[in-house]
Amino acid sequence: MACLAMTFDERYRAIDARDARFDGQFVTAVRSTGIYCRPSCPARTPKPANVTFYPTSAAAHEAGYRACKRCLPEAAPGSPEWNLRGDVAGRAMRLVAEGVVEREGVPGLAARLGYSSRHLTRLLTAELGAGPLALARAQRAHTARMLLVATDLPASEVAFSAGFASVRQFNDTIREVFGMPPTQLRARRPAGAPSPADAPGAIELVLPHRGPFDAAGLFGWMAARAVAGVETATADSFARVLRLPGGPAWFALRLDESGRVRLRARLTQLRDLPTLVARVRRLFDLDADPIAVDAALSQHPEIAPLVARVPGIRVPGSADPHEMLIRAMVGQQITVAAATTALRALTDALGERIDGFEGHDRLFPTMEAIAARGHEVLRGPAARIRAITGAAAALADGSLVLTSGDDGPAQRAALLAMPGIGPWTADYVRMRVLGDPDVTLPGDVAVRAGAAAAGIPSDPRGYDAWAARIAPWRSYLTAHLWRAVPPRPARPAAGRMADAPRPAARSAPGRMADPPHGASCVTPVTIRPTRHATGRPSAQETP
Repeated sequence: MACLAMTFDERYRAIDARDARFDGQFVTAVRSTGIYCRPSCPARTPKPANVTFYPTSAAAHEAGYRACKRCLPEAAPGSPEWNLRGDVAGRAMRLVAEGVVEREGVPGLAARLGYSSRHLTRLLTAELGAGPLALARAQRAHTARMLLVATDLPASEVAFSAGFASVRQFNDTIREVFGMPPTQLRARRPAGAPSPADAPGAIELVLPHRGPFDAAGLFGWMAARAVAGVETATADSFARVLRLPGGPAWFALRLDESGRVRLRARLTQLRDLPTLVARVRRLFDLDADPIAVDAALSQHPEIAPLVARVPGIRVPGSADPHEMLIRAMVGQQITVAAATTALRALTDALGERIDGFEGHDRLFPTMEAIAARGHEVLRGPAARIRAITGAAAALADGSLVLTSGDDGPAQRAALLAMPGIGPWTADYVRMRVLGDPDVTLPGDVAVRAGAAAAGIPSDPRGYDAWAARIAPWRSYLTAHLWRAVPPRPARPAAGRMADAPRPAARSAPGRMADPPHGASCVTPVTIRPTRHATGRPSAQETP
């Protein structure tokens, strides 16, 4: 259930039941105590007359409330509402989480969203109960709390790493938000947190999420697509390096014996922590509400067995929007294995070498490098290579903007205007980069195969009409259908990556730019490219 559509009575029933499913989706402010809590707080349920519900902790701060010491609402999972909402408020929340206000200020955030600072402040205050400065302040407090409980950093370093202008401002904010000084908050630090003295820049966190969590499916997806040197993946872990505003960073994610998601990271600058956490949460879809998604999908008998088989399925996101587009375009017309080989060659030739990141020694190439030299490394149809280097050049010079805070329809239109990018790629990128939970890929060959296996209309028009009943969770339907693809017997590939593909009489209307979820069990086969009247490449892949 979308929390912003809930009534007061529905929210009150949630807090009366101490329902942890709603943690992070709203906070409960209690006028008689002056504190705000997460819905599952074990304290006695307040009287309805004393309760005010706020969509964000920042709104509760602005109204004069402080965080509950018992339930620590700041440590709850993020709200799925910001991915579900494609409006300015949702986009702003995603960008604030990535630290845009800290780096670019409110004018920078407003410019990204296409508003003046004053108009944006009015809009967010009306929608969320807090303006961008208050939202950023809450983000700083959240980052400071993470650093205090997860590291031995001196308080002064925590203050500046979290984005505070002074230690005094840091102390005042922590006391105001959490109702305790930093030293008392640090006393909650779990034993065994890494010491910066032993591992400079190291940090270890537990990332809250809502269960159930299909970690095996996500790790399998990552393992099938891991680019050596940049990423490593096993059946129960994933690690990679990436660029952040302050320099290279490394992280590793795993699920521990208690079912907690554990993040280990090394950062060039600790002030990049909120950006890293936001990207990891998006990559692994940790803010999803799987109970709500599974309940909605299970209402339909055609897919209820798929949900029962894989509860808590997640839609993989993206750690870097620019990289995501290049990976999708490189994967057009070829199999997962061939795409991974091509990306490894691209990274070996053009990626920046780095040291000291747990055996990961390459960064994915910059857009400038791909634009300038991609044609020297990439193999395949010349039109596809020109499309990839052209997209990289547009990203490098800013004529194409691709971020997690984009407006969905505007992003799709901008991508479709680029040579070599059609509806499949544009929609797939929107699903991965924006975390849009309601993307349908009717021309996707694997989706059509999974739909046929599930007894759903598999032709694009029929599938689109049937899938409309699943809104707003069609991305999760897509993930389930990817997993439902019947296995096929192995067949040898007809040619190598460098070989010119043979033309086909006709192709599917979609593109298999990055094949199915959990595709490590899908056998690669020959891709026969063709062209539509638009002149843009398309491909057909039989899973």
